[in-house]
Amino acid sequence: MALTPELSKQTKRKEIAGIALMSETVDNWSQIQTFKAKPDDLLICTYPKSGTTWIQEIVDMIEQNGDVEKCRRAAIQHRHPFIEWARPPQPSGVDKANEMPSPRRLKTHLPTQLLPPSFWTSNCKFLYVARNAKDCMVSYYHFYRMSKMLPEPGSWDEYFENFINGKVNWGSWFDHVKGWWEIRDRYQILFLFYEDMKRDPKHEIQKVMQFMGKNLDEAVLDKIIQETSFERMKENPMTNRSTVPKSILDQSISPFMRKGTVGDWKNHFTVAQNERFDEIYRQKMEGTSINFCMEL
Repeated sequence: MALTPELSKQTKRKEIAGIALMSETVDNWSQIQTFKAKPDDLLICTYPKSGTTWIQEIVDMIEQNGDVEKCRRAAIQHRHPFIEWARPPQPSGVDKANEMPSPRRLKTHLPTQLLPPSFWTSNCKFLYVARNAKDCMVSYYHFYRMSKMLPEPGSWDEYFENFINGKVNWGSWFDHVKGWWEIRDRYQILFLFYEDMKRDPKHEIQKVMQFMGKNLDEAVLDKIIQETSFERMKENPMTNRSTVPKSILDQSISPFMRKGTVGDWKNHFTVAQNERFDEIYRQKMEGTSINFCMEL
């Protein structure tokens, strides 16, 4: 008898080096690890729920010189192969990347220690977006609730404990962000903050444009800012995941594009949780120079 999605949610996790990943990803690990990166690849890297779809759409709009129709050629998840994605019998993320003509724009949520080694030797570019831990935690909780690919999150209080202990898919937010931050000067890495993108999208999009070696005029830049706003992307079927079956993402539980704001954590954290989180944050982030903005 086939398991229902609800039941199968409990069996969706395996680990690699102590980091929880989707079981299909772990089953496909040898293909993922032997992936061959190319020098002209651009890898979009994020911890889950840190603005991944947003930066993907920005990258694609820049790539297509602001041509909205070209950006609607396919849903966002089909435009940038997700390296660790596996869901047999569909082609894996690696299969899709291997079929893609250069220059390739790829996506991952993997921490540095799990990235396929060829990325480090290929001299390719990495675009990392970090989001403050509190908002990221809240957004990921709602994603856990609606994604049939992830285990049940339990109550907010239970999930809170799992998140701070790194017992969620793709591991610890703290280790992920620190790992990428610490190597940002050793490789071609553009490290962006979600909160900066919210505060001054023009400035941050210009950085991405320069990093990609593109020089677009002011009118095109303004169009990209407009088309990649949260409001526009929430209505766009090519970015809002409305094309994904309910058996994978149940948007009646929580929309994929929920709020896209800075500071929503205040609607979820209790005073005690906030104090405890701040203390854990201080311990775990000690010695790193990274600074986050928790509200705008």
